Amino acid sequence: MSNSGASSFSSGPVTAASWDDAVEPQYMIDAMHASTDKLPDWSAVESVFMDMDGTLLDLHFDNHFWLEHLPQRYGERHGMSAAAALEALTPRFRAVEGTLAWYSLEYWSRELDMDIVTLKREVEQLIRVLPHAEDFLTRVRARGKRLVLVTNAHADVLNLKLEHTRIESHFDRIVSSHDLGFPKETAEFWHRLQEMEPFDTQTTLLADDSLPVLRAARDYGIRHVVAMRRPDSRRPARDMGDFPAIETLAELLPDERD
Repeated sequence: MSNSGASSFSSGPVTAASWDDAVEPQYMIDAMHASTDKLPDWSAVESVFMDMDGTLLDLHFDNHFWLEHLPQRYGERHGMSAAAALEALTPRFRAVEGTLAWYSLEYWSRELDMDIVTLKREVEQLIRVLPHAEDFLTRVRARGKRLVLVTNAHADVLNLKLEHTRIESHFDRIVSSHDLGFPKETAEFWHRLQEMEPFDTQTTLLADDSLPVLRAARDYGIRHVVAMRRPDSRRPARDMGDFPAIETLAELLPDERD
C-alpha cells in the first residue's frame, strides 16, 4: 500500500492517493494544468531520493492486487463475490491507512489469515519498471548524484520487486520506512532518515507519487519535491495540486546540453 492506498515494500492495500483514486471514481481528474515550471536546476542537486511504487515501478501491480486479486481470493475463501469482499475489506484498509501496518505484509497476512506474499506471487508478472525510469537512473548516476531508494514497501515485497526488476544496482542506498519505524508520511521518518543518510535539504530532490509523502518532505524542508502524475500506467494522470508534476521521468531528465 502506498499512502494513497496500497503500500509498497509497497504493498499495502493501495496508496493513500492511490486508494482514494482507485476505489472511488475520482481518478478521472483533469490534470492538464499540472505545472512543470518549477522543476529543479540539476546543478543545484546533490542527492536524489526516489520512491519505488508509482515512481519507478508501475503501480498497476499494487492496484490490481489490492483492488482485484486479493478481494477475489478473499471472496473465494469466505463464500462471497469479489465486489462484496472488497466492500468488506475497505474499512479494514482505511483503519490503518498511512501507518506502517498499512504497508506491512506480515500485518495483513495475520489480519486476513492469508499468505499475502504467496498471493502476490500469483500476479508477479505484472511487476514492471515504468517507461524512462532506468534511463533516468543511469543518466542521473552518470552526473555523480547520490541516488537513494526511499520506500514504504515492506521487506518481503521489496525483495520480490527487486527480484523482478534488478533496479537495486542503480542505488547507493536502499531505505525502507520499516527500518526507521515511521512511514514517509510523517516528520519522524525524515528526521530518522537524516540521521541514517545525512543530506542537505537545499540540495536534495525527492520524486514521489503520494501527496501525503510530498507534503511531509516539503514540510521537513526538502527544496526540490516533484510529483508523479501517472503512477499507474492503466489509469489517467492525476491532479497533484501545487507540486511541480511530471507524467514520466523523461520530463525530469537533465538536459544533455547543460
